[in-house]
Amino acid sequence: MTRPARWIAGLLAAAALLLGGGFLALNLLLPSDGELAAEVGARFQKASGIGLKVGSAHWSLRPSPVVVLNELATEQPAPITVRRVELRPRLAALWRRSIAIESLEIEGAVLPRASVRAFRGRWNAGAAGTAGGADAADLALGAAWALTDLPIERLRLRDVVWIDRRGVALAYDADVRFDAGWRPREAELSRAGVTPPARLRLEREGDQDRWRTAIDVGGGTWNGRTELQPRTDGRWRLTAELEPRGVDVAALVRSFGRRAAVEGKLDGRTTVDAEGSDAGELLRHLHTRTRFSVAPATLAGFDLARAVSSAGVSRGGRTVLDSLEGTLDTQAGEDGVVLRYSGIKARSGVLTASGSATVLNRRLDGEMAVDLVDGVVGVPLKLGGTLDAPELSLTGGALAGAAMGSAVLPGVGTAIGARIGQQMEKLFGSGESRKPEKPAPRSP
Repeated sequence: MTRPARWIAGLLAAAALLLGGGFLALNLLLPSDGELAAEVGARFQKASGIGLKVGSAHWSLRPSPVVVLNELATEQPAPITVRRVELRPRLAALWRRSIAIESLEIEGAVLPRASVRAFRGRWNAGAAGTAGGADAADLALGAAWALTDLPIERLRLRDVVWIDRRGVALAYDADVRFDAGWRPREAELSRAGVTPPARLRLEREGDQDRWRTAIDVGGGTWNGRTELQPRTDGRWRLTAELEPRGVDVAALVRSFGRRAAVEGKLDGRTTVDAEGSDAGELLRHLHTRTRFSVAPATLAGFDLARAVSSAGVSRGGRTVLDSLEGTLDTQAGEDGVVLRYSGIKARSGVLTASGSATVLNRRLDGEMAVDLVDGVVGVPLKLGGTLDAPELSLTGGALAGAAMGSAVLPGVGTAIGARIGQQMEKLFGSGESRKPEKPAPRSP
């Protein structure tokens, strides 16, 4: 089995083995539906070392060949489940003992992250006691069967749910049409039931390993090109150049079951880079870098005015900015995706701020330097908490008393502290309208 074929096997997890097991069953002297279900489960366990229960199975050669499997579940603490799998093979290929699938459709799958990870390393070696180095698909198909150059012409996924490490469940639909060598000719991946749409579309450029990439998300676009390059060591490199335009950040984040710390429409430029021997490894090492600007922008959960004026920890609130820009690097890893913000610049009237931050598993760690007074830069703020409940606080070096009047930074003095409070009131307002006081009546 080629490396590109194992990419698809990794993405489909159990379904790729069901493909092989189901079609081998067609050769077992016209098995009954019950025998077919048992054979698929047995061959899955032989190839992976993990048991599989098949609720029911049905096959037919007329009017066209089809195999249908219902209510599948792996034998794991949190099982991988699939409501329905439908395979439609090419009959002419079956007579030649070859696998050529016109369409493969998977509906209602639930993929808990930990259960999918349990299959890692089992695709190449098979179960304990099998011949070392044998492909799992070869074990499922049997030596007499072979894959054609175009094993699957069309793959459709409906309501396939991925459950991440935090228990967040996200449903996806997909439709892929393949060229030879497992290269997608056209592909569409979307978040099921999301408004505005969150959708990725790929279109291959001729016979090259390059794809026009169109992403609709957050009411905007994130378009460009994607390329796949072989390396001399047998691994692959995935790269992409994309340009986000008019993407509503809050809607984007909400599409994937999260809450945004920034509100506004994003423009910028994104590069994507990853290296690996299969699709799973490429995803596990995916790195992106986005230079972004949001204008205007709102920091949800951050109140710079309260953090400075109260000389203490500030939680909640909002800060409206004329503009926000910086660079976001994301790096996938075993512990989750690390987000690193650098070169952050924020502007709003007399306020300018710069800083950096790191986010892992939605925990926030960073710092900012705020300039509120003419030429005075560096009122330091510490970022902490989580993206859902961020915290802002003055660092220890900025505190020299219960109020800001005593000192803001060593050597600045009380006068600057008073001016900062005044500028903060001008910038953010006190929340109450003030009327000029009437002069006191003069004594006669």
